[in-house]
Amino acid sequence: MGAVQDVVLALLAKEPSHGYGLRARLREALGPLGEELNAGQVYVTLRRLEKAGLVESRPAVQADRPDRKVYELTAAGRDRVAGWLADVSWSRPAPAEFHLKLVAAAVSRLADPVALADAQRRELLRRLAEAQRAALEQPAGSDAALLLEGAVLRLRADLTWLESCAAHWSARGD
Repeated sequence: MGAVQDVVLALLAKEPSHGYGLRARLREALGPLGEELNAGQVYVTLRRLEKAGLVESRPAVQADRPDRKVYELTAAGRDRVAGWLADVSWSRPAPAEFHLKLVAAAVSRLADPVALADAQRRELLRRLAEAQRAALEQPAGSDAALLLEGAVLRLRADLTWLESCAAHWSARGD
């Protein structure tokens, strides 16, 4: 399941919403990056989530406008959100996806963004230690040593960013 699906589920954990409201919240969370978010993508995502049994929809009657569908989580959807928030796998650096996870956690109040950043930091520290050990085992100047140096540097940069995330969310007090 893609990151957008997980974020939509987490946003629905706070309260039921229609597609337009979800799109607006995603755009707000992403800032300038959200300008590229296609309105149709949110609705396609909601249909897929409904087909998977993770959300349910009901019509919301509006007097002066066409009716809208309001979406809310099912029990399976809540379980999926809880699993996503607890997941610390980070197969590649994905700051935008992790940022959305932190925003969704804060908005839905399902998890503490600082605790999520700390858990992710612990996992990256473990990976950094592994990469550093592997780098020390390589002959100096080898191709493998160069690759491992890149992995170590990337992990250090990700750790620095996670420290910034924790500081940001600590200061907000959400």
